[in-house]
Amino acid sequence: MAKISNNIEEFLLQLLEEEEGSLEIQRSIIAKKFDCAPSQINYVLTTRFTPFKGFYVESRRGGGGFIRITKLTITEYGRKRENLFNEIGDSITLEKAHDIVEALYEMGKIDDDEKNLILVSISNRSLNKIREGKNEVRADILKNMIVYVLGGKEK
Repeated sequence: MAKISNNIEEFLLQLLEEEEGSLEIQRSIIAKKFDCAPSQINYVLTTRFTPFKGFYVESRRGGGGFIRITKLTITEYGRKRENLFNEIGDSITLEKAHDIVEALYEMGKIDDDEKNLILVSISNRSLNKIREGKNEVRADILKNMIVYVLGGKEK
């Protein structure tokens, strides 16, 4: 199942690139193309095209239904740190934190070294002594790392 999900994701990413960041598709057509159930398309959309990964997905069901996928720009995604901090919140899971860091990297806001430094800092291994409140500490570390690495980069 992972292989078909990867293929669907790659296909949609390629379409997004060809359509310059925004595309409208029908779930049933994509499902036919990949010989899978429409629920498989839903799975890919909900796990791989999330706001944390820099995407906005709008879906309408029914006969004339569609799915619109938009690749968000840094302005739309949260150019100001306050917007990004609202996304992080007071607590964040490792997976969501990874998604945010990866999105910042893909948008060119942080480089490879900064990405790796942040990921190591918020990893479960780094926080292994914390018994309770690990996700709260992770959120605080992530916010502080973002303030530091973005520093004067964001205008």
